[in-house]
Amino acid sequence: MHEQELSAALAADLDGHFEHLVVTYQDRLYAFALRLSDNPQEAEEIAQDSFVRAYRALAKYSGERRRTLALRPWLYRITLNVFRNRIRGRHLQLVPLNQDDEVSTWEHAADGASCPDTMLEQAELKEMLGALIASLPERYRLAVILRHVQGLSYREMTAVLKQPMGTVKANVHRGLRVLREALEAQEHVICPGHMQRGRRGGQ
Repeated sequence: MHEQELSAALAADLDGHFEHLVVTYQDRLYAFALRLSDNPQEAEEIAQDSFVRAYRALAKYSGERRRTLALRPWLYRITLNVFRNRIRGRHLQLVPLNQDDEVSTWEHAADGASCPDTMLEQAELKEMLGALIASLPERYRLAVILRHVQGLSYREMTAVLKQPMGTVKANVHRGLRVLREALEAQEHVICPGHMQRGRRGGQ
């Protein structure tokens, strides 16, 4: 069911269609919470709490407000708020980028003939990238996750982060630039010759 169709269904019958909302978004919200919390059990609790809060809010909304609601950014905003409330004052870390929903830019394997240890190299680069994202300031970290891991549009991100479009785009751009610079600065590369040739080829 398309998001607008689901919004209309919730407007007509919240109790009858809320389970459809959960089925549609539970995996995505869990993955988002896991990226932020680095704890499967806590991520599950965050996702569950988010749906409880979403239901309570929808129950208070008028039918017209439910019908016009942009569900995806609204649910991500709730999940982000639940997470922030739970971990306030705690150190934030992320799951390494090694699952199916990762940033595709770093998933393309190199030519195995050029580097026999390509798979190991890619795995270590993903671990390195996950650690680097975890070290980003929150404004960059969230921007990169929402845009390049969760796949939200910039318009949706403005709703989740409550920031102007220009700020959102700038944070994504700066976050990616910091990641690129940090990756280039890493001294340990499994296949130095291959990486150097790839870098010269991209200039």
